[in-house]
Amino acid sequence: MDDPKKRQRAALMRDHNFKWLLRGGVISMLGDQLTMVALPWLVLKLTGDTLALGFVIALMSIPRAVFILIGGAVVDRYSPKRVLMLSKYANALLLGVLTLLVLNNQPTLTLALSDSLSLTVDMNAHLTLMLIYVLAFGIGLAQAFGIPSGTSIMPQAIAAEHLQAANGVLMGLRQVSMLIGPLLAAGLLAISGSGGGDGVVADARGLAFAFGFDCFSFLVSAWTLSKVGTLKAPEHTEAPQSVLRSVGAGLAMVWNDVPLRLCFIYWGTVSLFIGGAMQVALPVLASEKLHGASAFGLLMGANGAGMLLGMAVAALAGARLRFASFGTVLLAGDAIAGVLVMPLGAVQAPWQACALMLALGLLSGYMQINVFTWIQRRVPPHMMGRAMSIFMFIFMGLAPLSAAGAGWVLTKIPLSQLFLGGGIILVVFATLAYLLTPIRSIGSDNTANTPQPQ
Repeated sequence: MDDPKKRQRAALMRDHNFKWLLRGGVISMLGDQLTMVALPWLVLKLTGDTLALGFVIALMSIPRAVFILIGGAVVDRYSPKRVLMLSKYANALLLGVLTLLVLNNQPTLTLALSDSLSLTVDMNAHLTLMLIYVLAFGIGLAQAFGIPSGTSIMPQAIAAEHLQAANGVLMGLRQVSMLIGPLLAAGLLAISGSGGGDGVVADARGLAFAFGFDCFSFLVSAWTLSKVGTLKAPEHTEAPQSVLRSVGAGLAMVWNDVPLRLCFIYWGTVSLFIGGAMQVALPVLASEKLHGASAFGLLMGANGAGMLLGMAVAALAGARLRFASFGTVLLAGDAIAGVLVMPLGAVQAPWQACALMLALGLLSGYMQINVFTWIQRRVPPHMMGRAMSIFMFIFMGLAPLSAAGAGWVLTKIPLSQLFLGGGIILVVFATLAYLLTPIRSIGSDNTANTPQPQ
C-alpha cells in the first residue's frame, strides 16, 4: 500500500530548492562549528585570560541580540535570500581577515604602501587581541542579519506541505554538526596545529585552517544559495518606511495575532525565569558531582543525540504523533521537561544524568521542529523576517539574563535546589498557561482554532 508520507519525503528530496539549501547548509554548519572551537582557543593561546575570552564571546552575543530585530525588518524589506547572501559574504570577509591575521603571526608586520613607502606595525599580543575584538563584533553583527534571513527563506523556497519535513532534515543536520564539528576541530588542531613558532600566536596552523575552512564554507554556501529560487513573491507589499517603523510593524503584527502574542509572551516568561539556568547549572553539576569536563561532554553529547532523535521523529512522523492541539502539545512538553529537570541535581552517576539529558533532548528536538513549522505556516511571508527575529530575540536576549540570575542564585542555595526549583517553575508555568490562557486551543496552522483574548 502506498504511503503518502513516503511520497512526500521522496518529493522533498527531489525538490530543486531543497537540494541546494541542503548542500550549502551541510558545509556551512561544519564551518560554524570549527570557528566555535577555534576562536576561544585562539584567545586562550594568545592571552591565557578567561576574562578576555568572556569579552570576545560577549562582543559576538551583544550585537547579535541588539540588532536582530533590525535584521528581521531588513530581511522583510529586501528579501531573505538577498540579506542572507550579503551576510554570508560579510562573514567570509571577516573570517578571511582572521585567517590572515593568525597565519601572519609575526612580532612585526610590514605593509607596502607604495614602491618607496612602507609601514611597519608592531603585531604584539595586545594589538592582535584588539583586532580579534573588532572581528568578533563584526561576526556577531553579521549573525544578527543572517539568523532571521536563514530562518525566513524556507517558506519562500519550499512548498508548505513539505515545511515540517524540510525543517526536520536541516535542523537534524545542524544537530549532527554540533556532535561532529567539535571533534573534527579538536582533531584538526591536534594535527595541523603542531609545531612551534616564535610569532604572536604559537602553533597557529590548525587555527588558521579552521578559520579558513569556515571562510570557504560561507563562499560555497553563498554559491549554493544563488541556485535557490523563490516559489512566489509575497502577496502583500508594504509602503516604504523606515527600519525602526518596520520593526514596530513587526512587533504590532505579533501583538495583534492572538496566538502569536500568547505563545511569544509565554516563551519569553519561561526564557527569562529558567531559560539560562541550565547553561550555568550543567557545568557546575559536572564539576561538583560527576568528575569534571569529560562528564560535561557526555551530558552535552547525550542531549545532542536526544535532540537529533527528536527532530527525526518530528520530521518522519509529523502530525501522526500529535495527540491534541499544537498549544496543548506545547504545554504538555514543557510540563514533562520540568519533571525531567527536577531530579538532575540529585544524580549520583554520569549515566543517570545522561539518561535524563537524552530524554530532555528528545523532547526539545521534537518540539523545536513543531514550533518552527507552526510559526512559518502562520506568519505572512512579508513579515517572516521580523517574526523570526522577535522569536530569536526572546531566547538570545532573555536567556543571558536568566543565566546571570542563576549564577547569583547558586551562591545562595545548593545545586540540587536550583534544578528542583527550576523544574517546578516550568511545570507551574505550563499548568497555569493551560488553565488560565487560551494557549491550549491554539491549532497547528492558520485554519485552526484562533483563540480570542480573555
